[in-house]
Amino acid sequence: MPTRPQKHSLTLQGHRTSVSLEPEFWAAFRALARRRGMGLNALAAEIDATRGARGLASAIRVAVLADMQERLRGPESG
Repeated sequence: MPTRPQKHSLTLQGHRTSVSLEPEFWAAFRALARRRGMGLNALAAEIDATRGARGLASAIRVAVLADMQERLRGPESG
């Protein structure tokens, strides 16, 4: 059964913002932050700084997907 997005608050450059992601993406986003040794706010700020015209929630999903694709390719690809 599909899950509904959950809204959480993040702080970017001292400003609070809300982001809605599916629970699976929140879990993957947290795992990505842990692997990078960063907090969620710091990782969100990094993603925010490079997202262009894309919405923040979409940019987070794309970052999670890119991380997963990179890990699936493994170290021999790069």
